[in-house]
Amino acid sequence: MSAPIEPQLTPMMAQYRRIKAELPKDALLLFRLGDFYELFFEDAVLASGLLNLTLTQRNGVPMCGLPYHAANNYLTRILQNGHKVAICDQMEDPKPGKLVPRAVTSILSPGTHFDERLLKAERNNFLGAVSVQGGTFGLALVDLTTGDFRVTELESDKVLLGELDRLRPSEVLYPGETKALMEVLTLSGGGLAVAGRPGTPYNPGRIQWVPYDDWTFLPETAVFTLREHFKVASLDGYGLQGRSAAIGAAGAVLHYLTQQLRRDVGHLTRLGYYQVSDFLVLDGISLRNLEILEPLHRDAARNTTLFSALNRTVTPMGARRLRDWLTQPLATAEPIRRRQTAIGAWLAQPAGLETFRVRLTDVKDLERTLSRLSLGSGNARDLIALRMALEQIPTLRKTLIEVSGPTLSEPQPEATSSAPREGFLAQLTSELVELPALIELLERAITEEPPLAVKEGGMIRDGFSTELDELRQASRGGKEWLAKLQKDEISRTGIPSLKVGFNSVFGYYIEVTKANLSKVPGEYVRKQTVANGERFITQELKTMESKILGAEERATKLEYDLFQKVREEVLSELRSIQQTAAALAQLDVLAGFAETARRSSWSRPEVADAGIFWVQEGRHPVLEQVLVNERFVPNDTTLDPAQEQIALITGPNMAGKSTYIRQVALLGLLAHTGSYVPAAAARIDLLDRIFTRIGASDDLARGQSTFM
Repeated sequence: MSAPIEPQLTPMMAQYRRIKAELPKDALLLFRLGDFYELFFEDAVLASGLLNLTLTQRNGVPMCGLPYHAANNYLTRILQNGHKVAICDQMEDPKPGKLVPRAVTSILSPGTHFDERLLKAERNNFLGAVSVQGGTFGLALVDLTTGDFRVTELESDKVLLGELDRLRPSEVLYPGETKALMEVLTLSGGGLAVAGRPGTPYNPGRIQWVPYDDWTFLPETAVFTLREHFKVASLDGYGLQGRSAAIGAAGAVLHYLTQQLRRDVGHLTRLGYYQVSDFLVLDGISLRNLEILEPLHRDAARNTTLFSALNRTVTPMGARRLRDWLTQPLATAEPIRRRQTAIGAWLAQPAGLETFRVRLTDVKDLERTLSRLSLGSGNARDLIALRMALEQIPTLRKTLIEVSGPTLSEPQPEATSSAPREGFLAQLTSELVELPALIELLERAITEEPPLAVKEGGMIRDGFSTELDELRQASRGGKEWLAKLQKDEISRTGIPSLKVGFNSVFGYYIEVTKANLSKVPGEYVRKQTVANGERFITQELKTMESKILGAEERATKLEYDLFQKVREEVLSELRSIQQTAAALAQLDVLAGFAETARRSSWSRPEVADAGIFWVQEGRHPVLEQVLVNERFVPNDTTLDPAQEQIALITGPNMAGKSTYIRQVALLGLLAHTGSYVPAAAARIDLLDRIFTRIGASDDLARGQSTFM
């Protein structure tokens, strides 16, 4: 008995099958057909339920579609549910009897998208990768929206899980066949398993775990991937010498982005290695109990967190850096003192602080603007935003030079004879790069209010390109000719309602109402019937139509080419602009710290290494700002290894024990970020970690506490 003959695929479905076969298996394919994106087979079945779309069939093939113009709304819902989506677009306009060439223009995933409705301005959207070499774990993190690429090595699974809890990446890659790592990710029970269910993958913040090819995590493969990307002969300059676990994770995440998701990662110009030992240990439980980033209770106001109380940054990139600083407090005195001195310099010149913060507002989100342009998803409005940001740099530098002048110097630790280092403000000022030539180019090239689309014209200023000006003049001249034609034809034919119009399908036409059809001249050729009359064409109008439309089409194409050339000029300064953005983010946090200290009368804590924790008239940094009709009563704290090493806090329920415990922890944390603290005076020596255990139903902002 012969095998059944498979039905012959149409050219379009054969094209679909070929493209689908080249994609990651878990990616939904949105296939452009005219004004719709269509999904077929199992993708259609999944999407119809996910997006509430009607599932239909054609020749036994399940299918559903979504309007092209509304695609972003549906993409948001797909990504929110943790799925990848591949966008397949038509690469040419359809021609009768010819298969339209199609290609995948982007593959989006929860950790690699640029959807503004899903992204939070104040937090990174990380894609992570985890590898294991012996007993060491490597963790790499990439934020495509900012160009942030960082990597570390961790000595235990608990530290790894703590970092994941702190950073909350949207997706994490792992070698799918590495059993040792799977045993870590699939915990056998205990408090870290989701909802306490044994055998459930650890999943802080709804991470999407993505198994990926094991060989991409191998150090010998990853080294080649990283060296090829950064165009270097060695990775030692990135602090990766002998760090095979970190190299494996970094190489795998880069391979995934370029080969699996086909993303342009040219804007990943730096790779930063960090060690958790450089920071005070603050585990995920303490982060939550102290309400550093998020309130314990979902219905609580957002202003009840330390982040919200301290966040007086004026740019989104400053807010993201503040989150980093609050979750990674410094563990050594010298960098803490450098930040404190920078804050002191701002406080000594409040007028300079105000000028700086006002100017910095116009910088907006320079990091994400630059990343959009780097990845090809940016438009002319991003170029305008970039120009406005760069225009602020000279004034910002001038203000910083005045503030960080010789009035304040770095205090040195006792018993050291080393020369004073350059102040932190001066160091960050030196990293701001002025680019007057690029500003001048953007000013000459891009109109002040360009459209969102980059392929419909209207972006480039008159006078920037002689060729474009000539094409525009031809188009404008043609339209003036059309206005004159309508006036002349009304006079010649005696038809006062005669109109010369344009339709994207039929082109230019002369429209005459039914009541006047008897007056139509013999040289008019009927083109289309409409409800109120007829549309006609003449040879003269047809000739002019080709000239006008030809000029408009060539002008639109030339505008897009000019936009791309300007974009390339911007990207030639990519490293300088990224360096400037990184420095501005830190300056924004420091200026925000100074503004908080100025408004709320916070003081500079002394920092040493003798184990002393002494606070005079300390206040809770969050409660003192959210209490409206009540005043927070200051209190003292004294802990000294030589005298009072332990404080035993007693009292009845609702007496304020939990509030006091949190206050002490938060003051210690603030001091280690380099911030001033809410106290009349303080000495907070170096801590190595903070642990908290707070009542499960505490809601301090509402005056509720159940800690026993």
